[in-house]
Amino acid sequence: MDRRTYLGAAGIAGLTSVAGCLGEALGGDDGNGDAGHPDAVLGPPEQDLSDASHPSYGDEYPAATLPDPLSGETVSTDQFEGDRTVLMTFLYTSCPDGMCPALALRLQRAQAAAAENGYSDEAAFLAMTFDPERDTAEKLRTFAERRSIDYEADNWHFLRPERYEDAQSIVDETYGIPEESLEKNYDHDYENVEYTFPHLPYIFLVNEAGIVERVYVRGHSVEVSRLVDDFETVVNG
Repeated sequence: MDRRTYLGAAGIAGLTSVAGCLGEALGGDDGNGDAGHPDAVLGPPEQDLSDASHPSYGDEYPAATLPDPLSGETVSTDQFEGDRTVLMTFLYTSCPDGMCPALALRLQRAQAAAAENGYSDEAAFLAMTFDPERDTAEKLRTFAERRSIDYEADNWHFLRPERYEDAQSIVDETYGIPEESLEKNYDHDYENVEYTFPHLPYIFLVNEAGIVERVYVRGHSVEVSRLVDDFETVVNG
């Protein structure tokens, strides 16, 4: 993934221009049934995102290690390789317009389907906050309870960087989410620290080999049944 080495100089800015052309209204790439990556379960997507700065179909998913403030564990995104299929998204609990709750809803529905169909032990759901100053363990717990997320399950983890700047670095340099991929900016002053809140409406589906199967670039609007079906197909693959 040499194409992402330049990202250290990139910043975080606005989304609609690229998300609109990379993903359809349902959000993200769609399988077309052709022969795909040898380590992938799903066929290649209709939308070829291979030139995007973020990981796409067939790429190894980059590792990040972060604390889970609810469980007290330190979680590495690559610790699930060889064991679990992963859905990962990015959110903040004070999101003013429903996008972050919509992302969480889709992971929650996949978690509920895994429990109902008996593959919870083969699934992992990761939600990284990029507002660590305000997203305390208490705030994350309340956010989860209001959305019927089973945050006490072994397969759900909130990931919380120490500082907003750390979150920016992970989003930008580790995951390569581009400047154009942010939908709105909200300027906040929290305890005299000013920073900009982006929207990151991405959901990544990663198989147990650590290979990206799907990138839902408009994850907040992807059809829930489609995401759950893709996830279950990869788990069973």
